[in-house]
Amino acid sequence: MDKYSSILSARFEKIYDWMIQEGIALVVLEDTEARRDQNIRWLTGHPGDALLMLSAERKAALVAWDVNLAKLYAAQSPAAIVSYNDFERKPVKAIFAIAQKLGIPSGSKIEIPSVTPYPVFLDYVGELTNFDILCRDSGAASEMRKLRAVKDDSEIAITRKAALITNKLIDSLEKNVRSGKIKTEADAALFIELEARKAGCEGTSFGTLAAGPQRSYAIHAFPNWTNAPFGGQGLSILDFGVKLGGYCTDVTLTFARDLNPKQEKLVSMVEKAAKLAVQMAHNETRARDIAAAVDAFFAKSKKKMPHSLGHGLGLQEHEYPILRNSDENEWALAPGMIFTIEPGLYDPLLGGCRLENDILITEKSHEVLTTARIIRL
Repeated sequence: MDKYSSILSARFEKIYDWMIQEGIALVVLEDTEARRDQNIRWLTGHPGDALLMLSAERKAALVAWDVNLAKLYAAQSPAAIVSYNDFERKPVKAIFAIAQKLGIPSGSKIEIPSVTPYPVFLDYVGELTNFDILCRDSGAASEMRKLRAVKDDSEIAITRKAALITNKLIDSLEKNVRSGKIKTEADAALFIELEARKAGCEGTSFGTLAAGPQRSYAIHAFPNWTNAPFGGQGLSILDFGVKLGGYCTDVTLTFARDLNPKQEKLVSMVEKAAKLAVQMAHNETRARDIAAAVDAFFAKSKKKMPHSLGHGLGLQEHEYPILRNSDENEWALAPGMIFTIEPGLYDPLLGGCRLENDILITEKSHEVLTTARIIRL
């Protein structure tokens, strides 16, 4: 068994152990156009359009729409690959057949995805009458998202590679905005898309947000980008990330040109807030304490950040942990966690400023993976 196979098997074993503790015989995951779930890729390597079923007897089946793709990407997974077409591409038929194949006893608990619509849940209950069908928020998918919050060595390695590509893009963006090659929001967004794919990425982590001085007041500009001027007088925001091997980066640059004193103050506050937050990012620090410190810093100047301080990164651009100042946020930072720190302030007249970098928690401290910055033109 090679290293990657061992990594995938270890992930399966954690879920099998959890299933036994919960008394669940079969867990069903679904990654389709209707309901996406990156847990299937995390467990198998398969990039999408499949059902994954795991039994407490430590057996699994990947029911893939594209078997050829599954054999390429999930070859090292412990799950047996089965064609979705064998079941008329109907989930309930696939679940019934795989449950029989895996020897799931009558009356056993089968957990389906928590995002299953109620009418579909009723179909499952009506069809799978020999089983106890569970559909709950605190189920297998939630457990996997928690496990994914702490990255293993392979996940950290691929994220570091993605960060290197991101950093090269940041340098190129600064150079091209300064030289005038990038003049519009469209120029910036399309440059990122093309250069990311040239570098071997699957694409961007999400739709790039490019907002020139007239639109940077919005947290997330709508639409994401237009052909409006970018990098002109005032504040321009560029929020983007790349996806490499399934793993995401997420950074935000602010381009500042010929600012007035009030805009300079806005930018200075965001830079200081980012520095404060990064300095606090250590093993066992409570995520909400970092967010609370930034909120308190802004409050001294009667400013308030209208979004969370940051979020986890991984196979999705928004994962755990969450850096939010709220009582219910119980996350404590731990080695292997990768997340953003992204303080921002926005004003309809002055424009907006956000500074976002990706942080890895290590045993002794932290590592800033990306080089996003305020770029003064």
